[in-house]
Amino acid sequence: MTSDSLSETDALIADLRHRLAEAEETLRAIRENEVDALVMRGPHAEEVFVIGGDAESYRAFMEVMEPGAAALDESGRVLYANSALTRALGKSLSELQGKALTDVLAADASREIRLLLRDAGTTLQNREIHFSDDAGVDLHFIVAATPLRIGTVSAYAVTFAEVTQRVRNESVEQNERAARAVVASANEAVLVCDLEGIITHANAAAGIVYDGNPIGQSFAEIIPLVFRDAPGILQADGLIATVAGGTPLQGIEAIASNAPKVKDYLVSAAPLRIAGDRISGIVITMVDLSRRKAAEKQQSLLMHELDHRVKNALTLVLSICARTASTADTVATFQKTFSGRIRALAATHTLLTQRSWTSLPLGDIVTYELAPYIEATANQVAIEGLDVAVLPRAAIGFGLIVHELTTNAVKYGALSQPGGQVTVRALNRKNGAFVVEWRETGGPPVAPPRRKGFGHALIARTLQYVPEGGAEFSFEPTGVVCRISIPAEDMC
Repeated sequence: MTSDSLSETDALIADLRHRLAEAEETLRAIRENEVDALVMRGPHAEEVFVIGGDAESYRAFMEVMEPGAAALDESGRVLYANSALTRALGKSLSELQGKALTDVLAADASREIRLLLRDAGTTLQNREIHFSDDAGVDLHFIVAATPLRIGTVSAYAVTFAEVTQRVRNESVEQNERAARAVVASANEAVLVCDLEGIITHANAAAGIVYDGNPIGQSFAEIIPLVFRDAPGILQADGLIATVAGGTPLQGIEAIASNAPKVKDYLVSAAPLRIAGDRISGIVITMVDLSRRKAAEKQQSLLMHELDHRVKNALTLVLSICARTASTADTVATFQKTFSGRIRALAATHTLLTQRSWTSLPLGDIVTYELAPYIEATANQVAIEGLDVAVLPRAAIGFGLIVHELTTNAVKYGALSQPGGQVTVRALNRKNGAFVVEWRETGGPPVAPPRRKGFGHALIARTLQYVPEGGAEFSFEPTGVVCRISIPAEDMC
């Protein structure tokens, strides 16, 4: 035998003697009641052998543990649960013992516990679960499970480490990041103040209300507001105090006199609650009203203009009605003549509406008035040089004149028989006015009327609101000629 072999043998004998001494000491301690339990580590689990046949020592150990802890039998029924766990579950130990832990928890948490126990024999397992207590508060735990033996009973040791505050903190942090992203991406000016009205956050769009860095400054001082509907009563500091007390304010029109450019805003403010119901600040949103104010001003002008036009139109209709009635021989004649004149008035209004009441080419007016007759007389009408436009006042008057001339030509003049011709053309200006000539040829012989009716008066007087305006008739052997003078001030 070699010296190396002798050394290995001596070491083995020494190790056996040491183990024998430990065993003898353990037996002595058991005989003298110095040992409560033995914990034996096996390849797959820890075995707890309780001396004296009870588990009081193991239970005492569980009670001093800070996390919630439970011992479960092989089927998952509760053998024991410490005070920390019974408080978390809101149930007494007697209510838990003998029941499956999965029956006590909510469905999602129970599923995680079943998976945890299923895999506990192979690897160290832990899962995160959550459930609500009796008050409806969400609780979050990291649960771990490991197999063990209590006496001769196979069991599981399950621990519940509460992480509710960590989850809440993560949620608050996530919400705050989301809120900051929303504020930063908002097109409107958004400012966040503390309860004293000191600005703590502001997005890039806030540059429209304050030219500089607003952080750390008093909102009421750098952005003084005047509220239109409460002059002098509600101011910026009053807004801060109101919202800090829990009352939100929404959609109040205000003037920010110190703002760099835009002065008109729609202001909304709401309490900022980051966690729970405690108000930690105020969120103020200021929407630029400059475009809306401009639109309102334009709308007001349009409404005023519309009112003015409607009144003028009604006055003109009443005048036409009265004058037509004074010259009509019968009701039928009145109805026909009056309705024709009103349709002529409506036709010009329609053309003006299509062009937003800006201006109207004279040629369009002539074409529109001749439209009821143009198919039958297409080769009898010529329009020359009337591509110039006039303002609405002159367009309405010119349309009424052309209507009277057209109906007269259809009844008695050049358009009453084949071969007749009407030429409507532009002449040279006269005394600054633009002159349009209506000339009929090839129709029946004409002569000056014995009595001048309202139609003749309408033609002569319609454009006479200035000295150079109006119309002149001449009854030439070849047909009627009318020269219409449109005031220079109504030409575009």
